[in-house]
Amino acid sequence: MTGPLVPFREIVLKVHSRCDLACDHCYIYEHADQSWLTRPKAISDEAISWTALRLAEHAKSHALPSVSVILHGGEPLLAGPARLRRICEELTGALDGVAELDLRIHTNGLQLSARYLDLFSEYNVRVGISLDGDRRANDRHRRFADGRTSHPLVLRAVELLRQERYRHLYLGLLCTIDVANDPIAVYDALTELDPPLIDFLLPHATWDAPPARPDGSPTAYADWILAVFDRWQAQGRTVPVRLFESVLSTLGGGPSLTESLGLAPTDLVVVETDGTLEQVDSLKSAYEGAAATGFDVFTNPFDDVAAHPGVRARQLGLAGVSETCRQCPLVRSCGGGLYTHRYSSGNDFDNTSVYCTDLEALIRGIERRTAASTVSPAVTDPGVLMAERQDLTRTLLAEVHQELDGRGGERWDEVWQLAGALEGHADVLDTVYGHPYTHTWLQVTLTALRTGRPEAAPLALQLASYLAAAVVRGELDLPVRMPYRDSRLRLPTLGELRLAGPGVTGEAEVRPADEGFQVRVDGRAPVHVRTGEESDGWLPVRMLGGAGAPALRLDDLDPYRDCFGAPVRERLAVSEVADFGERLAGAWELLRQAAPEQAEEAADCLTTVTPLVSGEPALGRHGYGALGIALPGSPRALAPALLRGFRRAKLQALLEVTDLYAQDGCWRHPAPWQDEPVAVSELLAGAYERVGLAAFEPAGADQAERALETLGRAAELTSSGQRLVDELWKEAGRG
Repeated sequence: MTGPLVPFREIVLKVHSRCDLACDHCYIYEHADQSWLTRPKAISDEAISWTALRLAEHAKSHALPSVSVILHGGEPLLAGPARLRRICEELTGALDGVAELDLRIHTNGLQLSARYLDLFSEYNVRVGISLDGDRRANDRHRRFADGRTSHPLVLRAVELLRQERYRHLYLGLLCTIDVANDPIAVYDALTELDPPLIDFLLPHATWDAPPARPDGSPTAYADWILAVFDRWQAQGRTVPVRLFESVLSTLGGGPSLTESLGLAPTDLVVVETDGTLEQVDSLKSAYEGAAATGFDVFTNPFDDVAAHPGVRARQLGLAGVSETCRQCPLVRSCGGGLYTHRYSSGNDFDNTSVYCTDLEALIRGIERRTAASTVSPAVTDPGVLMAERQDLTRTLLAEVHQELDGRGGERWDEVWQLAGALEGHADVLDTVYGHPYTHTWLQVTLTALRTGRPEAAPLALQLASYLAAAVVRGELDLPVRMPYRDSRLRLPTLGELRLAGPGVTGEAEVRPADEGFQVRVDGRAPVHVRTGEESDGWLPVRMLGGAGAPALRLDDLDPYRDCFGAPVRERLAVSEVADFGERLAGAWELLRQAAPEQAEEAADCLTTVTPLVSGEPALGRHGYGALGIALPGSPRALAPALLRGFRRAKLQALLEVTDLYAQDGCWRHPAPWQDEPVAVSELLAGAYERVGLAAFEPAGADQAERALETLGRAAELTSSGQRLVDELWKEAGRG
């Protein structure tokens, strides 16, 4: 098995191997592996010291910022306060100055008292308690050996944790599911205890020892969990539920939040009471010795365990699941299920989960129930997409302000204050902030700030130029001091003034005036500029459009327009502009005839065209609304080029405001337009473009539909990505 070792960030430390309950569903005492019988009851001082040493060594060698240690059993409180204190002292001392230590304890709560909680408060040990719901549900499995109920004692422990002085230690409740219990009664009983988190756990089972299904339903566990989900939704999700939040996260393109779901590699190791190092505890449900590694803390660093074939098998992501799972579009959410639940004596762990039908029903059920809230409205509403792009630009500007952190001095404070004042004239700012190359400037500035380049602060101070342009556009009676360089004063979206004299750098004052602005430099007499007229020194941004075509800026001036990965043209001659305008009008007429809905949307969204030297419509580091395009020879050639550029720009804008897919490149898919398989990003981009260009390139329509069929089975697509595919089917006339 190849690839770098995945360091352990979570250590389960068995501090006591016996328990004071006799739960009949316990994987430690009631399942296949009975190694607990050979372990010492309590962990020894030597094992504690070596564990602390190994953990600090591991954290240091892998530069881990933090590690989590879960004190576990059996029942860990049976170790007693003195031994638990020794453990906390050793771990805290070893990790001091090496990594942050997150200490937790998982207990049934029967022994919990103020004495323990005072100790845990001293070392910030957070407490998770096992509770299977109301008394009837909890007593189904969690009883004393003589059959007595444990429920009142657990409630007493939870109430103690809920006291104001201990509330900060309350980690949450862990509930093992039994489908014989009433899901609503269980959930309500848990939420009445006001937990910071609820974790629902499927009972450990394998193909050799499958889970109980009283009514024979293949989705009994999914049905039970979805009933809880509906209750959780109806009550406004007032309590975090790890299982639900994990599914929602993966459906939206995020990570799994639990080991039992998702493809993230395992990063957990178990230290038994005798110092033995083992794999995840749940493997004890598979067969005797399934969790064993042959290592211990006295002679082996944690890296030895990380390199163990059994551990590596759970760090392979997609390659570590069965072939059936690799072909399933839900694998990114379920991850093939918990590794233990895949086991069969005939095929080892190379199986789907014994809960496969439940996991599919659960994920599909949550997806159906939350589609309206998890799918970004930008996928279906062009107006929302434009608004979110505007928000993204403002977010980038806020990040620039934060990254400056005083480096801009008083001058930045003045500019930032003016920007805030102009937010009261949002319509004025929207045009300038919405300019596609404003986005480019912000990205360039952020990169310079984050890499500590000396020009970072001057780049940020160019914000004054954008504010000056907004003030001029809005005819606001405000003077704005703005920088100029190389004797060129630039007003984004408006034009460039070339000042008399040698190429110098300085500041000028700009103020709106009749049909333009006045500019004063170095105390000299103000110069009046009419923004719409080219004059001595003033080069305006010219407009294309009219005769049925939308009004577009022909921006061949902005210094940040060179962001397409293809050479841009210098300023066009007047005759070239006129020629471009004529071709644009003819091309737009063809667009309206062939693809009227797209032509209308493009007219609403496009604002700026920048001529390129050659090549196809190009994408770059710019905001939504810009096209970089070479000048084709005729309107018939320009029409599909405009549409191609618009489709590419829109998909790029969507990807910037929402996740359409995750784990791009993990799978390779057949692409109907080429021999080699491609990543999902390429397949989606190709299908998206070909669906849009079908009126001009009919041969691509069949390729697009075959790509959409493949995308419908793609594991990488998020809920938003799936919705986009649905929209493409409608656009192709098959929805």
